[in-house]
Amino acid sequence: MAWYPGAIRMELQPESDNQPAIIPTQLIYHSIAAPWTPKRTYEYWRDSTNLESHFGLGYDGSLAQFIGTQTRADANYRANLRPDGTGAISLESASNDDHSDPWTGEQVETMIELGVWAHRTHGIPLRVCRTADDPGFGYHALHAAWAVSGTACPGAARIQQFKKVIFPGIVARATGQSQEDDMPTPADLWSYQLEIPDGRKVSAADVLAWTDNRHNVTFKELGAIKAQLAELTAAVKALAPAPAPAPAKTTTKEA
Repeated sequence: MAWYPGAIRMELQPESDNQPAIIPTQLIYHSIAAPWTPKRTYEYWRDSTNLESHFGLGYDGSLAQFIGTQTRADANYRANLRPDGTGAISLESASNDDHSDPWTGEQVETMIELGVWAHRTHGIPLRVCRTADDPGFGYHALHAAWAVSGTACPGAARIQQFKKVIFPGIVARATGQSQEDDMPTPADLWSYQLEIPDGRKVSAADVLAWTDNRHNVTFKELGAIKAQLAELTAAVKALAPAPAPAPAKTTTKEA
C-alpha cells in the first residue's frame, strides 16, 4: 500500500485490509457536497456508508488519507471494478451543499501537489482521461461510468478550475516548468485577491462563482417574465370585444 506523506493517515478498517488491490492508473477529483473537515469525512466513511475515498480534503487544504492508493476505494464506481485490476485514486473535497462553489486556493495547491505525487509514484500519465478506463487525471462527472446514475460532481466552477488551473498546474510542476522561472503558479494566480472599490477583496474563484450565480438568477428571471407575458397576452385576448357581425347583403331590382 502507498501512503502519501503530505496527508494525515486515518486508516479505515476493515476496508484497508479486506478490499482488493488495484494498480492505480487514474486520479479522480470529487466534491462531497458538505463543508466537512478531513476528520468528519473519515467519520462519515467509517460510520454511515459502505463507500469511501482514498483522500479527504478540507477547505483549508488539510488532507487525510483513509486507504492506501494500491487498495480499492469505492467512490469511483466502475473505475475500480475493471477486470484488469487497474483502478482510480479518489479525492473527496469539502464544498457547499450543492457543490456549486469553487475550490479554495489552499485546496487547489494541495490537489496539485497530490497530482504530482501520484504521477511520480504510480506513473499516472500527464493527460486528462480520454475514456473511462484511460490512464490519466479527471473529475467525477467526466465519464458516466464513474457514477452509478450520472453526476454533476464536482460542479461547474470546479470543473473549470480543473481544466484551467489544477491539471495545467500538475503538468507544469511535474515537468519542472514552474521551477524554471519565477512566474506565479496556477494556484497562485487563482487565489490572488484584488481589492475592489467597496473595500472587499475578491479572487478569480469569487468572480467565477458570482458570474455562475448571476447566470442562474437571470435564467430564472427570464423564465418568470416569459410566463407573465403569456398570462398578459391571454388576458388581453379575453378582454378584446367580439368582432361586429358583417352587414346583411341587399339586392335591388331594375325598374
